[in-house]
Amino acid sequence: METEQADPERAAVVERIRNAAVRCFGAQGFGASVRSIATAAGVSPALVIHYFGSKDALRAACDEHVLRSVRDTPAITGRSPADFLGGLTAARDAVLVAYVVQALLAGGELATAFLADMIADVRRHLDHAQAQGQVRPSRDPAARARLLVLQNVGALLVHLRLNPPGEAGPAESVRALSETITLPALEIYTDGLLTERRLLDSYLRYVTDPPSQVPDS
Repeated sequence: METEQADPERAAVVERIRNAAVRCFGAQGFGASVRSIATAAGVSPALVIHYFGSKDALRAACDEHVLRSVRDTPAITGRSPADFLGGLTAARDAVLVAYVVQALLAGGELATAFLADMIADVRRHLDHAQAQGQVRPSRDPAARARLLVLQNVGALLVHLRLNPPGEAGPAESVRALSETITLPALEIYTDGLLTERRLLDSYLRYVTDPPSQVPDS
């Protein structure tokens, strides 16, 4: 790809192709053809290859752009993965949401980067909430943050597989999931699930190298 464009008009064409590719990949998945991307951008397939070299290189440019856009969106800070995507919709547009969903479904380096960002963000949020007395301490704060993200992302991806997004796109599916799981999630997070400690005590007694005790809140 030509990363430095001396001609502003050429730079504008490169940006238009990349933005069209983000839309097509988000709507059709990463199997979207160069021809369909070229049509969406209003250019020839040959011009797409001329500027980006290959479809894989175009995908890499889209990954970089979307990841940077997500990281530059302050509205997502401290939210669950479902709200992460919902907040992204409110802050930017559904095109980025669709691309993120496709990346999570496909796996790979971008999905790993998104998950790492989510886990780090949730950890910061929980640490802050604990300091404010809103969240209980954990024996392993990092593991707790990771569990919450993986549970939420897993639920999101299963929901999207069982309920493929319609014409409104994945943003509407994310909102629908959030409405469905908010009450049971808040019940579990607020009141707990188990009525006694037997399973936890057994785990701590027999597990190799058990975690330290929960620190004082």
